[in-house]
Amino acid sequence: MTRVGLIGYGYWGPNLARNLADTDGLELAAIADVRADRREAAARRHRGVRTCADGDSLIASDEIDAIVVATPLQTHFPFAKAAIERGKHVLVEKPFTGSKADAAALAELADRRGVRLMVDHTFVYNGAVRRIRSLIDAGNLGALLYLDSVRVNLGLLQQDSNVIWDLATHDLSIMDFLIDARPVAVSANGISGAGFDHENVAYVTVHFDDGFLAHFHVNWLAPVKMRRMLIGGAQRMIVYDDTDPAEKVRVYDKGVDVNVEDRETRRRILVSYRTGDMYAPTFDRREALSLVAQEFADAIAERRAPLTDAAAGLRVVSMLDAAERSLRADGKRIPL
Repeated sequence: MTRVGLIGYGYWGPNLARNLADTDGLELAAIADVRADRREAAARRHRGVRTCADGDSLIASDEIDAIVVATPLQTHFPFAKAAIERGKHVLVEKPFTGSKADAAALAELADRRGVRLMVDHTFVYNGAVRRIRSLIDAGNLGALLYLDSVRVNLGLLQQDSNVIWDLATHDLSIMDFLIDARPVAVSANGISGAGFDHENVAYVTVHFDDGFLAHFHVNWLAPVKMRRMLIGGAQRMIVYDDTDPAEKVRVYDKGVDVNVEDRETRRRILVSYRTGDMYAPTFDRREALSLVAQEFADAIAERRAPLTDAAAGLRVVSMLDAAERSLRADGKRIPL
């Protein structure tokens, strides 16, 4: 049984605590939070679990085998680093770290110490996303052409990061899971609207050598909540709408066939639009975070890398870091 200490019981911490407590192979042993009201809430919901104000004390405790970090972004690296140095396994909420250098340093340290280091890219464990991956693997879409994503809502504005680090992390991690090819560059544009310090509306484009293109629109100032992703293939196309309670994944047998005789006759190109059926495949509807917790437990028990390991975290942070640099360079394409 792996005894787990959770640092942070704010927005995401209660969800993590509930799933950690319900996971075979894990024992939620302690919860730390600097706020007294959050510690009181944790004590009410998890009777018998020790609470304290100091996350460092959980890391130092010999009674804790693993640490879960659910704290503000700037604290991810120091907490994770201290825990790994103590020989503890670590699960970090997204984003993994605030810089590419920090992500690489944690990955190297965990490998050297022989501990499991995992990132909570929750959507990678989402049943709908996994179903999409199976459709891609089966060749149902044909050659992949593009990915277009919209993730917008009114708030929650973060004080320590912009909208790209907060919202785009989800969709970049989904893309990293679905697309085997690795991106070569990132470009981004955004604004700090309504007098805020950080960008709250942004557009991120991820470029690939093989012609595939991914585009992400993230926005904290939208009047409606949208969580929609389009994945276009040469044979079929997918719409993934995470807000749809019934048909989150829809597969469309639609496409465009272009007939070109030769270069000289391109102006006389013949385009035919192919329209077929739409179907909504079934998928595993278990809570994704429960699968995150189970993967953490299994990776520790089996002494293997988790699905969303430090390498996955580093890839996503590398794209976030490049997007940040592109914002500061007026949208310049930043090589990865």
